[in-house]
Amino acid sequence: MKIHLVTPAKKHSLNGNRTSALRWADMLRDKGHVVHVDTDYNGEPTDLLIALHAWRSAGAIARYRQHYPIQPLIVALGGTDVNGFLKSNPETTLRSIHAADALVCLHDLIAETLPVDQRQKLNVIRQSALPLSMPRQIGSQYFDVCVIGHLREEKDPFRTALAARLVPEASRLRVIHLGKAYDYTWEQRAKQEMADNPRYYWKGEVAGWQVRRELVSTQLMVISSNQEGGANVVSEAIVAGVPIIASDIAGNRGLLGEEFPGYYPVGDEQALANLLHRVETDPSFLTSLKTYGQRLAPLFSPEHEASAWAKLLIRLTN
Repeated sequence: MKIHLVTPAKKHSLNGNRTSALRWADMLRDKGHVVHVDTDYNGEPTDLLIALHAWRSAGAIARYRQHYPIQPLIVALGGTDVNGFLKSNPETTLRSIHAADALVCLHDLIAETLPVDQRQKLNVIRQSALPLSMPRQIGSQYFDVCVIGHLREEKDPFRTALAARLVPEASRLRVIHLGKAYDYTWEQRAKQEMADNPRYYWKGEVAGWQVRRELVSTQLMVISSNQEGGANVVSEAIVAGVPIIASDIAGNRGLLGEEFPGYYPVGDEQALANLLHRVETDPSFLTSLKTYGQRLAPLFSPEHEASAWAKLLIRLTN
């Protein structure tokens, strides 16, 4: 089958949307499909369209439906769709959702954000990650905590740095932050935080292999976002065996579950500092976070994700 996969993320982007699109394309090619990845759709011959983002890819979705009124269309809902555009631009977003034969989402709690008559289209396909190619090697000089996420408002990127200021003086905590600054203002803020906070190190945008290298040596990952559609860094950490502390938002709860012991209230650096100090000083708590992640790991394997995509395509085309 010939498949056109549209993502708003440009060719050389390192963001999560581009990564997801390329990973999905590889999985579909492994099943024998011919997959073309692009940032738009302009009427090219195809058997099926997969569009990342209901709002950002609305033009491509509309053009596909003009050319192919009854051929299958899959719309993968982004975090900005469910957390933003369904409220700020509902007409365009819902038009894409209604046009779709199937909707794909990345975590279990997205259904409640959709109109009731569209929920039966929804398919939860968790993003996968590959295991680390080397064993984890954790140093003893510092208690390293990593933050993996670009510097922009939705990520609440400095919450862990602020929490690091509040841990006891004797703490060995060190925050290593990987991620691109959204603009000059965010870049300057990161540099100023490093100057003011000896526990904080910002390394900027890095390649995927550098992210995995950080996961090899870190004690813990913090995902501090105030909104998410189902962050792939959670998958990466779980598969790598890295314990997680997470902000208490639907996008994290939908991946980690209601029983996960490592949530803190969004934007509350004191609560986060308390959790970080507990993880550093209470080995049993750290072990409980690690064990919880190990139980979830099979859900984030490439085989699980590829199987879910294969079943969806069979259902749509048979």
